[in-house]
Amino acid sequence: MDKKLEKAFNEQIKNEFYSAYLYLSMVAYAEANNLPGAAHWFKKQYGEEISHGMKIFEFLNDRNARVILQAIAQPVSDFSSLLHAFEETLKHEKKVTALIESLVDLARKVEDKAAEIFLQWFITEQVEEEKSAVQIIGHLKMVRPDSAGLIMLDKQLGKRE
Repeated sequence: MDKKLEKAFNEQIKNEFYSAYLYLSMVAYAEANNLPGAAHWFKKQYGEEISHGMKIFEFLNDRNARVILQAIAQPVSDFSSLLHAFEETLKHEKKVTALIESLVDLARKVEDKAAEIFLQWFITEQVEEEKSAVQIIGHLKMVRPDSAGLIMLDKQLGKRE
């Protein structure tokens, strides 16, 4: 594997684990604010991000490339509302989409077809991630933060499989 691409994949492993850490921070926020459904949703998201990082980790190992883990920054931990947490979710997922697209561009530049094909799964996943956040934000904007609607939405978030 091209060394520049290997380095970029290692950076993305860090980014995926940072994403998990960010969602774990959102779990803490939701639990502290008596929003067990949202906490459940964010825990599921945390698990997905861990699996994404491991998917890249295993891909590098399969390609006989070197995995070098990097330091993970402290995530944001203060959110003014559940809406704010989901707005941060969308903002973050858009950033991840851009990072994955950059990886695809680099894989194309170095003509690594295996890496390009591997990354297609992540491109598709990011469409789903952004869509989910947009839908939840739309629902949150329909309810007042102190209303029964928020409780109902929280229960719905708790049904995520």
